[in-house]
Amino acid sequence: MFRFANDFLIRNLLLLPRALTQGDKMYIHIVMDGPILSAHQSNALFPLPCACQNLRRLTRLVTRIYDQELRKADIEITQFGLLTALGIVGEANQKALSAGLAMDSTTLTRTLARLRRQGWIHVRPGKDKRERVFRLTEAGKRQIAAAQPHWEVAERRLRKTLGTWGWKQMRATVAQVTAASAEA
Repeated sequence: MFRFANDFLIRNLLLLPRALTQGDKMYIHIVMDGPILSAHQSNALFPLPCACQNLRRLTRLVTRIYDQELRKADIEITQFGLLTALGIVGEANQKALSAGLAMDSTTLTRTLARLRRQGWIHVRPGKDKRERVFRLTEAGKRQIAAAQPHWEVAERRLRKTLGTWGWKQMRATVAQVTAASAEA
């Protein structure tokens, strides 16, 4: 397999004995034994050497699908996920949200601030001065309801592309890798 089109061309141009000449024209016959991967092709994915790099690329691609659909409801998948989590747990402090979503504190703080500015979450003091507890507001519940159909479209797009077996396999693999990563 070739990494770039140039690798393929260089390898095959070394086969010049196959070149036939007629008068002042030269004909080069190249036998392809693999696809040409163009370095200029914007959708050409190339092999990455580690699990982390592959998973990060995958999440960027999947995030793009969900954000395209959720944009129609003026929300991003990270915001939708956090609102959904709060809808499930009722209320939670930042430490619990960070652990439950496996999200670093800085990113979570930034996302929570955006949700609060939108009026989608309410914050109250916790047991001590440093703790803050978050819950959905009525506007947050309405935002989930407005975004839900767009999220479902994104889910259907991905499910259709993967097929039924691929979808089930993906969910099982994601659960397995998530559990293994949490233990590692």
